[in-house]
Amino acid sequence: MASTGTGDRSRPRAVLPALCLTQITSWGIVYYAFPVLNARITADTGWSTTATTGAFSAALAVSALVGVPVGRILDRRGPRAVMTIGSLLGVIAVLAIAYAPNFAAFTAAWLLAGVAMAATFYHPAFAAVTRWWGEDRVRALTVVTLAGGLASTAFAPLTAALAEHFSWRTTYAILAAVLAAVTVPAHFLALRAPWPPAPPHTSRRPAASRSAIITSRPFLALAGALTLNGFAMYAVVIALVPLLTERGASPTAAAWALGLGGAGQTLGRVFYTFLARRTGVTTRTVALIGASGATTAALAATPGPYVVLLLLAVAAGMVRGNLTLLQATAVTDRWGTADYGHLSGILAAPVTIAGALAPFAGAALATRLGGYAPLFALLASASFAACVLAVASRKPVR
Repeated sequence: MASTGTGDRSRPRAVLPALCLTQITSWGIVYYAFPVLNARITADTGWSTTATTGAFSAALAVSALVGVPVGRILDRRGPRAVMTIGSLLGVIAVLAIAYAPNFAAFTAAWLLAGVAMAATFYHPAFAAVTRWWGEDRVRALTVVTLAGGLASTAFAPLTAALAEHFSWRTTYAILAAVLAAVTVPAHFLALRAPWPPAPPHTSRRPAASRSAIITSRPFLALAGALTLNGFAMYAVVIALVPLLTERGASPTAAAWALGLGGAGQTLGRVFYTFLARRTGVTTRTVALIGASGATTAALAATPGPYVVLLLLAVAAGMVRGNLTLLQATAVTDRWGTADYGHLSGILAAPVTIAGALAPFAGAALATRLGGYAPLFALLASASFAACVLAVASRKPVR
């Protein structure tokens, strides 16, 4: 049932393909369907864009808060129960969104979706891969994120196509059925291999040692850099469709740009292993955050034509794909694999909260600034400021 890798680590054959499939499906339905459907939701219900985006942002905030205890459970018990239960909650949440009779129910459904995100998105998948693959984790993480990058490529156009023929409620109901058919059995069946203990050299640290890491300048500077850039990055993802429609693209064409940006994530991640071998961790962090700011600035400054904006969306996706792997390896590259779930959960929490605030804040700022181009210029400035914090994340040489 499992093949043996380096040392005594068990590497179940079904884990990687299952996680690839479930990351595509979970991200595609629970996350990427919303920016495609939001205009239809507001038009049908009369709820404001700020309100609906605020509900979505609240889900991401819940995901950040729940992610920390989920990380502790993953360290001790493994991913099977967490990800299977999370998948079930995701199905219930998407159905509740589809049939929400009022805005209060809509918001409550998104809060439940936030719990599902914490239990099914990259964080638990990365914890599973890091423990099962050990020293080969970068290769396995790359495979999972290569697939995950296709989530918007697959589901943004699919969601747009469904919405052309059905209401947004029926579209969400159809997507919930797909989520149930794919993720629940995949997590339950593929993740049932024994959860290997951490090897002796990466056993749990004393609480004082973990606290010393969490309160150290490198950890705090890294968290600040990833949080500030994460805010900009997630705001760009959600605001890309309205930016393009503001510049004359049809909703379907804008959805395709969002989807192909996901293909760019996959393409970009192909090069991460090469980049990791030839750059130091701080240099790599600064370079990728700077590239994120550059692509955002280019989108702000380019009025068209659509083909050029499409290419920029793909380039931004390539950078975003590498940043996902950068965050996945940030803890192990600096502090090893001990307490990976715990430390990465704490590092990811402010990033996820920033990502939660980004859609709501982005929509509000775009209104105040008079459009999405000024918003993108502001977001580019945030990424460039994050570069400064990234320089401070360098660990002192002892």
